Amino acid sequence: MISLAKCRPRKVVERTDKRFFAVNNMTCNHFVGTISKTLEEALPGAEIAVDLATHRIAFTGDRAKGEEAIREAGYTSEAA
Repeated sequence: MISLAKCRPRKVVERTDKRFFAVNNMTCNHFVGTISKTLEEALPGAEIAVDLATHRIAFTGDRAKGEEAIREAGYTSEAA
């Protein structure tokens, strides 16, 4: 019989791998809304950050799905 007193809880590690992209053709706040909505639909539950000043996007989740969503929204992205 195994004693529960000797069992240690496992350390829970959250996966927070972020994908970073530069989108040089984003020029206005319309982009922020459009790309945020597009990524939310493509990657439900993902963390999404869009910085208009630096032309950068960061998100968690599937890199290929995110890139495709950005492209389908009409923007060109590069890994940053």
